[in-house]
Amino acid sequence: MDQSAPPVVAVVGPTATGKTALAVALARRLGGEVVNADSMQLYRGMDIGTAKPDAAERGGVPHHLLDLWHVREPASVAEYRQRARAEIDRLRAAGTVPFLVGGSGLYVRAVLDELNFPGTDPAVRARLEAELAAVGPATLHGRLAGLDPAAAAAVLPSNGRRIVRALEVIELTGGPFRAALPDPRPHYPAVVVGLDRAPAELDQRIAVRVDRMWAAGFVDEVAALAAVGLREGPTASRALGYAQVLAQFDGVLSADEARERTVTTTRRFVRRQRSWFRRDATTTWLDAARPDLADAATAVITAPTIGP
Repeated sequence: MDQSAPPVVAVVGPTATGKTALAVALARRLGGEVVNADSMQLYRGMDIGTAKPDAAERGGVPHHLLDLWHVREPASVAEYRQRARAEIDRLRAAGTVPFLVGGSGLYVRAVLDELNFPGTDPAVRARLEAELAAVGPATLHGRLAGLDPAAAAAVLPSNGRRIVRALEVIELTGGPFRAALPDPRPHYPAVVVGLDRAPAELDQRIAVRVDRMWAAGFVDEVAALAAVGLREGPTASRALGYAQVLAQFDGVLSADEARERTVTTTRRFVRRQRSWFRRDATTTWLDAARPDLADAATAVITAPTIGP
């Protein structure tokens, strides 16, 4: 690690806490640029439902790693890590502070840490995927909960792809999914700032956010993406809101049910995000509602003890 280059500043935390606005304010203060760490903002056309920042919200700050993949493509943490590190290395070499911003905990850690992912076995994967198609994700999630409660708590019961991956690793290693991941070593000197809000406040912000999504034309966005293959996307089709609107199109949910299900599912997801991020003892947590938030975060970033 080059200790003379700027550290990576990660701004993390649950959905709807205000990470983007804070990161833009900090980048403008400190001469930085944003590297996206929201797994769904990597998809082209998934704009409204992922709260992808538009030009005004970016405030003149360059943003990197948005709109990489077509919605039919599966997510790849390994590919993301390679591309994110290339951007970060370029920024640090130029003396620019990289702000790694998003709520996808695995993506953040994959960039910041030396995290080697367990291998795969095509036969085991194919068998589990066939079982997923036959019985659905809820049944496999129940099995995962029995084998590895911590892994099950971190995965949505509807996310068949991640459930299959966790079960595959458990079968191949004979132990819990997280135990298959080695203790991480830092890849970069980094400062991690976590944002959170009171649960009741965050619940309300999620409801307001979903209302704004619908008012901004979210249902039309999903329809346009469905026309170019969203349903065939093993990752994008399961994104919060998108899965619920697709179910509406299929007649499984009414329009009102799709909207309300998006709110309740997002709230459950936020609790899983909080649990994930709180496990990292190196994160400095700030109340996102405090009036001096940008000043407080700046003080954390510029403290003299930056880096490992």
